[in-house]
Amino acid sequence: MPTARNRLVSLQDTPFYHCVSRCVRRSYLCGVDAYSGVSYEHRRDWVEKRLLELTQAFAIEICAFAVMTNHTHVVLHVDAQKADDWNALEVLIRWHRLFAGTDVTRRYCDDEQRENLTRIELDQVDHQVELYRNRLADLSWFMRSLNEYIAREANKEDGCTGRFWEGRFKSQALLDEQALLACMAYVDLNPIRSGIAKTPEQSDFTSIQMRIRAALQGKQPERLKSFNAGSFESHALPCHLNDYLELVEFTGRAIRDDKVGAIPPCIGTLLQRLEIDLESWVELTEGFEGQFCHLAGRLHSLQHCRQTDGMHRIRGSGNAKRLLGA
Repeated sequence: MPTARNRLVSLQDTPFYHCVSRCVRRSYLCGVDAYSGVSYEHRRDWVEKRLLELTQAFAIEICAFAVMTNHTHVVLHVDAQKADDWNALEVLIRWHRLFAGTDVTRRYCDDEQRENLTRIELDQVDHQVELYRNRLADLSWFMRSLNEYIAREANKEDGCTGRFWEGRFKSQALLDEQALLACMAYVDLNPIRSGIAKTPEQSDFTSIQMRIRAALQGKQPERLKSFNAGSFESHALPCHLNDYLELVEFTGRAIRDDKVGAIPPCIGTLLQRLEIDLESWVELTEGFEGQFCHLAGRLHSLQHCRQTDGMHRIRGSGNAKRLLGA
């Protein structure tokens, strides 16, 4: 029986989550249908544009993403405090970027009509504002806004109805910086591992390509969560951008050529700081999704999370101890 989503997402434990959505159809989300010869490559652009559009409304940032032929990967950071700091008007403006809202909320956003609202109508606005505020910091609403939009567009193009995704999205809580960086590298290297691209900069519709293109101009992508030297506790991506790009490049070479010893020693600086040995890092980034279940992190992070929610069984504890250290 599937675990309830509110048992899988706990912002008290971590604001970082890895989400995967898989397509149910033979014709795939993207790519070329081997039976009909029809190309669906243009749908990758749908997913990327919708993802980036959602960040303009939600209090949720994108750390990494990859649009594959029959599934999507996205690593998200939920900033609940950001949503709490919005005033009523900003909440409604953000909500109306994606949804129609109600008649009274639309009138509230009009400076002239706002003055004519009655006390009862203003109370209705307050109720809707809090409802929308919670949704704009909700992981399920973010993924729903992404997947439902893509499903509708695909059904319209295919001239059919019915389910497009195989079921609800899969989520993994990334409890510490080791799990976060390993998962981001795993997502960014998905096109290389599948043979779609040979290098990160050639990996179309991925966060790593966006970061590399921006880095060449001395910038970081505005729509992606930035790297800096801050700590994990401050919810900043826990290393410099150059360190991460170098890490992905060398990890990608190790996976593609199967020559772990060929990776330059300089990459050990970040891995040593994370207390992960090189072979474990390569194994993690080859198959992160299969190494853990709904929770991912070091053993003590998993134990602490299980104590918080009152559950005793820790799935993935063996891999946590083996790959991320005790």
